Amino acid sequence: MNWDVVSDYYPLYQEAFILTMVIAFWGILGSIAVGFLVSLIRFYKIPVLRQLATAYIEFSRNTPLLLQLFFLYFGLPRIGIVLSSEVCATVGLIFLGGSYMAESFRSGLEAVSQTQREVGLSIGLRPAQVFCYVILPQAAAIALPSFSANVIFLIKETSVFSAVALADLMFVAKDLIGLYYETDTALLMLVIAYLLILLPISLGFSWIERRLRRAGFGHSGSLSGE
Repeated sequence: MNWDVVSDYYPLYQEAFILTMVIAFWGILGSIAVGFLVSLIRFYKIPVLRQLATAYIEFSRNTPLLLQLFFLYFGLPRIGIVLSSEVCATVGLIFLGGSYMAESFRSGLEAVSQTQREVGLSIGLRPAQVFCYVILPQAAAIALPSFSANVIFLIKETSVFSAVALADLMFVAKDLIGLYYETDTALLMLVIAYLLILLPISLGFSWIERRLRRAGFGHSGSLSGE
């Protein structure tokens, strides 16, 4: 470990760390919004939109993020649309993440039994109230494990952003290796940086899952004792 190199490059890693966190935050937030909207379209089987949503999910999940970024960064300028590296990275993460979140949310929604919906309507709740107070809380509990896995997956996918000239963590690590051949130092600092991002998130989701189980939510999303 070359501590002089660590000292010199620490500020760059710090900037790259913040940039990676910011883009991951907005990308995941956008993914949640897109995924939830798409899951509702598929759950309620809205004509035409359902087919478009399915096509989007299949296309997004079956093409690599790197290819999507190349299209945004190098392809769109050919038709006069020029996006910055930061915008390309954020849009690319939303496009990819939205499809994974949509499947996660849809599986949660579909796992709530039809009986519970009917009971909610029978006691006088409006359809919107049934969705908000009966379906959504249980669907969220069911979808949480896959949702947390998607969040971690998307953060790890930020490692390809350097391909569109974004000075993220991977970009700085490659720069350090290319200039000084300090491969071990660069990779160790990279691993530590990603652990600082991912480990608290992983532990946080694990804590939330334990709390939900103690509160009476089983893996089926139904309250214990029902």
